[in-house]
Amino acid sequence: MFASLWRNRQLIFQLSKRDVIGRYRGSLVGLAWSFFNPLFMLAVYTFVFSVVFKSRWGSAIEDSKIGFAVMMFCGLIVHGFLAECINKAPGVVLQNANYVKRVVFPLEVLPWVVILSASFHMAIGLSVLFAAQLVAGHGIPWTAVLVPIVLAPLALVAVGFAWLLSATSVFVRDIAQVTGIFTTALMFMAPVLYPISALPEQYREWLYLNPLTLIVEQVRLVLIDGEMPSWGALTLYTLVALFVAWLGFWWFQRIRRGFADVI
Repeated sequence: MFASLWRNRQLIFQLSKRDVIGRYRGSLVGLAWSFFNPLFMLAVYTFVFSVVFKSRWGSAIEDSKIGFAVMMFCGLIVHGFLAECINKAPGVVLQNANYVKRVVFPLEVLPWVVILSASFHMAIGLSVLFAAQLVAGHGIPWTAVLVPIVLAPLALVAVGFAWLLSATSVFVRDIAQVTGIFTTALMFMAPVLYPISALPEQYREWLYLNPLTLIVEQVRLVLIDGEMPSWGALTLYTLVALFVAWLGFWWFQRIRRGFADVI
C-alpha cells in the first residue's frame, strides 16, 4: 500500500495538480476561488451564529464576536475534507476509464489523487481560519504545528473509504447516490455544529464511532485551545485507520481485474 504511494509519488502529484487546476479552469478568478469560498462561508457563519442566534460555545474565545464561528468552522474544515474524499470516490475509476484499459497504469493511485486534492482545499480553509483567529484577537498557539499530525490518521481513513467506494461503484453505480446522504449524516452525528458537551453524557460515547468526532476535537484542542492532543486516543485511532486503509486497498486490488469488463 505505501510502496505504491512512494513509487508513484510524482504521478500522484501531477494528477493532483491537474485536478486542482482543472476545477477552476475557465473561471475569471481561477484558483482564488479556493480562498474566497471558505472566506465567504466563514462570513456567513459569523453573522448567523454570532448576530442572529447569539450562540456561545464555552471556550476561551467565547466572548469574541466570531468565536462561535471559528469553533464551528474548524469542524467544518475537517468534515469538508472527508466529505470531499467520500463524495468524489465513486467516480474516480469510472471517470478515468481510459486508464483502466492501460495495463501498466497503477489504478490504485487514483484515490490518493482525491486525498491530495482535498488536502489542498483543506489547507486553504485552515489559512482562512488562522486569519479569523488573528482578527478575533485570540492568536495562533504554537501547538498549531501539530495539526498535520492530528489530521494524518483521518487521511488514512479517507483513502481507505476511497479505495473501497471507487472499486465497488464500478459494479454498483448506486453508491454515488448514497455518499451525499452519508457525509451529511456524518456531519450532524459529530460535534461539528455543536460542542460534544451539549449532548447528554450517555450519548457522547456513541459519537466516537463517527470517524470525525475524535479528529475534530483534537484539531480544536491544538489549534484553538493551545493544548497537546490526546496521544493515546490518537494512537488507537491511527491503528484503526491503518486497518481501514489496508482493507480498502485489499478490496480494490482484489476486484480491479473486473474493471475493464464492466467499463
